[in-house]
Amino acid sequence: MEITTNAIMKLRKETNAGIMDCKNALKEAQGDTDKAKKILREKGILKMQGRIDKISDEGQIFAYIHPGGKIGVMVEIACETDFVGRSEEFQKLLKETALQCAGMKPLYVDRESVPEKIIEDEKNILRNQIDLSKKPKEIAEKIIEGKLSKFYSENCLMDQPYFRDEKKKFRDFFNENASAFGEAVKVTRFVRFEIGK
Repeated sequence: MEITTNAIMKLRKETNAGIMDCKNALKEAQGDTDKAKKILREKGILKMQGRIDKISDEGQIFAYIHPGGKIGVMVEIACETDFVGRSEEFQKLLKETALQCAGMKPLYVDRESVPEKIIEDEKNILRNQIDLSKKPKEIAEKIIEGKLSKFYSENCLMDQPYFRDEKKKFRDFFNENASAFGEAVKVTRFVRFEIGK
């Protein structure tokens, strides 16, 4: 079943959950919005997203140097309280996020953090690669959006396959773990260093 952009945006507006969370929930619910809301609630995503504006200056910065000293990553994850920020589980989530960044080389945290100019440039590259002249404009744009998902899955941390289980997006792994804290937790930024790059 095809999940329309309108359905995704409607669920996003009603729940404040991320675009991919909404899309995945609608797919799982076979397009049923009420079931999708229930799925988001069960996964703890709604609870967490509803509190995202409560994120304060709490959290941690974690530094990881890959054996051999040629790759290094710094990750910042924000949360609401220092109690959560100092917890062992939070430290594990920081480390796992740093390992993901080290191995998968993302450029951005999520789709929302990709600059508009980069997206437009990527769309223009795709338009030049694919002959869409015989397609109606609306269909052509849907094809471009579909192709853009490959760009996101390669370059956005949250859209990448999780390095320990490539059937799972890193976003799903992160949200499953973050929801256990009972408060909003978010990757705010990261930087990756590699010798010679």
